Parts: sequence; structure tokens; C-alpha cells
Amino acid sequence: MDKSKVYFTDFRTKLNEGLPTKLKKLIRKAGIDQIDMDNKFVAIKMHFGELGNISYLRPNYAKAVADVVKELGGHPFLTDCNTLYPGSRKNALEHLECAWENGFTPLSVGCPILIGDGLKGTDDIAVPVVGGEYIKEAKIGHAIMDADVFISLTHFKGHEMTGFGGAIKNIGMGCGSRAGKKDQHINGKPEIIADQCRGCRRCERECANNGLIFDDVNKKMSINTENCVGCGRCLGACNFDAIMFSNWAASRELNYRMAEYAKAVVDGRPCFHISLIVDVSPNCDCHSENDAPILPNLGMFASYDPLALDQACVDACLAASPLPGSQLSDNLARPGFKDHHDHFINSTPESEWRSCLEHAEKIGLGNRDYELVIMK
Repeated sequence: MDKSKVYFTDFRTKLNEGLPTKLKKLIRKAGIDQIDMDNKFVAIKMHFGELGNISYLRPNYAKAVADVVKELGGHPFLTDCNTLYPGSRKNALEHLECAWENGFTPLSVGCPILIGDGLKGTDDIAVPVVGGEYIKEAKIGHAIMDADVFISLTHFKGHEMTGFGGAIKNIGMGCGSRAGKKDQHINGKPEIIADQCRGCRRCERECANNGLIFDDVNKKMSINTENCVGCGRCLGACNFDAIMFSNWAASRELNYRMAEYAKAVVDGRPCFHISLIVDVSPNCDCHSENDAPILPNLGMFASYDPLALDQACVDACLAASPLPGSQLSDNLARPGFKDHHDHFINSTPESEWRSCLEHAEKIGLGNRDYELVIMK
């Protein structure tokens, strides 16, 4: 297999030329204009950041990508799917308000913003995973799959379970509906938190397997474990966070499933991928806070291959020096700390990332062998 090309530029700029302009030049250099976008709907998948977190990508970068799409005749929209956990992005109304508060509005980014899996995270479509070993059908946000062209715009950072959050995580986990995120994160069946159940029976309308039992006396729902298939659709339907899953998948299996979800999203249509190594927080942007960056701002990367892109980004990070006063440098300075010679593992020793890239290559998501093309 030929090497995949990954295009790179640093964060240095000339007078009167800002970083959004440089990003536009990079993605054109990387060949985004080879995609036929004329009158096509173009999904730009990114993370709007949890409220309280300020390490997510600035809206200026999103506008740069949307501007290029419009110059190529496309109809761009920014998108993300609702979260599995309670927070400020678990339904479309809260998610949009969070995006707006974090600076993402149609005015600031130059295009509409759509939540990919609908109001309650239940608007998904089953997408076959060609070559999938763990996932046969991925539950992907409907609006994302309706798009003619798919672009991922990723903030490359650390992650407490998967080592780092790159393009594959942004695509695979990020494009899954609430039930899709459950597929990746959790094995098993849900539980009802009785104190939080309001007896509204909204979840019952989403269950196709008679997996729920309503107690008419106590006005509470419970799980019929014999019928429940663990699909997670009831979780998305509950407005009161009364349904939860507790059997979380190990990091390695999470990585496998995430790679397979990413493959479901990108297969069979034009795709392009962008990652920025900036504000490299030790944890995901899903946190309602962000810690000091563990690594310096290294640059912007773009490729047609999401796996090569992740490999290039992780290689750049591993070659960089840890920033003082960060979680990473503090760990390395601790007496008796075992140096894994890997910044992401040293930052969060219980995390693991290599299995994701290995499995992604195995199932044909992309190529780990790449050629780095540097744009000054």
C-alpha cells in the first residue's frame, strides 16, 4: 500500500496573515478542492466543548473550513451528536445553547449548526460496518449520514481512557448517537434509578423489545432483563437521567469499537480530515474543566486518511518535550514513577491508544504509513 500523505504547517504566521488564513491554505494544499462540493451538503464534525472547558478549538478555525467549503460551492453545517453522560450537551437544546455560549453561532462560523442525532439523541440510522469484528451496525446521527460530504475538524488532545483524542475518536465516538456511544462505551444492560424516575413512561415508547416494566402502583419503571437487549435507546429518551449503564468496556475494546464506528461514518462518500495540535489538555473536551496543556502547540495537519492523520499527530506529540507545570511533567517528577517513554501513557497511565490505530488499519480505515508534506 502506498504511503498516505499528511500535510502539516506550524502556528507561525506572517504579518497580516492570521491562523485561519493559514488553515485555509493548508487544506487547499492538501487537496480539499479535489472533492466535488458543488451544491452538496457538507457535514463538518467538531466538538463544541463542554461548558466550563476552554481548551476546545476556537470558532475561527471552523469558520475557515466552512468558508472554503462555500468557496467550492458546498453547503456546510457544523455538527456533533449528543452525549451519553449527563452534562450540558445531552440533548439538542442544551447542546446548541452550550455551543452558542462557547462562541459557535451561525454568525461566528458562517454556517448553520445542527445536532446530528436530533432532539434527544435518538435520531440515528443503522450503518453497516464493513469488516467489523465488534460492531455489525453502527448507530450514527441521521443528519451526519445524510450529508453528501464529511469533514472532521479535530482538537488533538489527551484522553483519560484512549490516551489521546484524535480524528478517529472525533469521528467514531463523536458521530454515534446516544445509543451508539453506549455501543462503544458499555457492555450490558441499563439500570433504573428509582429516585429519579418520574413515571412519565417516555422511555417505553423507544423500546422495541418489551424490555421495560411499569409499576402502576409506585409509578416507577424497571428493566425486564430477559427481554432487554441493551440497545440504549431508553437512555436517550429519559429527560431526568434516571437510566444508567454501569458495565463500562475496557480501553482496548473501546478502541476497537470506536475505530469500527469511524469506518461506518466515512465509508462510501468523500471525506477529508483536519487536526490541530493546540492546547493539548490531558483530558477530553467533554470535561467541564481543562487542565494545563501537557505539550506545546505543534501545528495543523490535514489528510484524506484519518488513520494516517492520527499517526502523524501522535508521532509529533511523542517527539515534543513535556510542558512544565502540567500533569505530564508532574507525573514524571514523582519519586518512583515508571517512565513509559510515551507522553500520553505517562500523563494517564491507565489509558491505552495503540490498539485503536492497529485495529483501524486491520479493518481498512486507513494506513499508518504516511508521508509528511510540510507547508511553510
